[in-house]
Amino acid sequence: MIITSWNVNSVRARIENIKNYLKKYSPDIVMMQEIKTEDPTFPYDDFSSLEYESHVFGQKSYNGVAIISKHKLENVRIDLIKDKQKQSRIISAEFKHKKKNIQIINIYTPNGNPVDTDKYTYKKEWLDNLIKQLKSLSKKNENIILGGDFNIIPSAEDVYNVKSFEDDALFRLEIRKKLREMINLGFHDAYRHIHGDKEGYTFWDYMRGAWQKNNGMRIDHFLISNSLLNIVKDVNINKDPRGKEKPSDHTPIEIELA
Repeated sequence: MIITSWNVNSVRARIENIKNYLKKYSPDIVMMQEIKTEDPTFPYDDFSSLEYESHVFGQKSYNGVAIISKHKLENVRIDLIKDKQKQSRIISAEFKHKKKNIQIINIYTPNGNPVDTDKYTYKKEWLDNLIKQLKSLSKKNENIILGGDFNIIPSAEDVYNVKSFEDDALFRLEIRKKLREMINLGFHDAYRHIHGDKEGYTFWDYMRGAWQKNNGMRIDHFLISNSLLNIVKDVNINKDPRGKEKPSDHTPIEIELA
């Protein structure tokens, strides 16, 4: 079983790229971030034609998250975080796998830049609310897969030039500590669990030839409950879509469950 997380940077603008990815790689579930469309204008028909059901928490022009799946999803929720700014950033669902009831949570964390502004405060508060919710959910279900665009660079190995990001909202120590708080609740960074210190960028800016120079960063992650580690077969960063015409600036990260 393959679960993908992908910040698509507008589902409607990238629909042909997304469909080509689905046809070529056939993931079972795709967690999309930054869909940038409201629920009524989401391309449901494009995905149903490929036998995916769609669950959407959209927003006009900005943000928005969705889960598309070849399998029946249960208990779909968009209310895990009470967002004072009413931004569409989190959606969750449940499915059965190997007799386990697994909850998947798809997140699009605020960027937070510029630092020391309301945007940065919002990011910290949003992450605090997520951590609080994870504590509660983990008591009810020990099998959780948290995936998405975290907008957090975990360590120096996860960015092409760490000095450029020392005071960036993606790398500030207090933000990285919040990621560590999540992990300490009983999760593993799935990519590092499989690949150790191997480079694994998931984002390359559109500017300054970042893709061509491999000036990237790893900000898209899967955090996996400890109880699921024994069924994590592989984690793959699929760079193929990033090299296509009119791509998202993120590329899919895929987790394969045995």
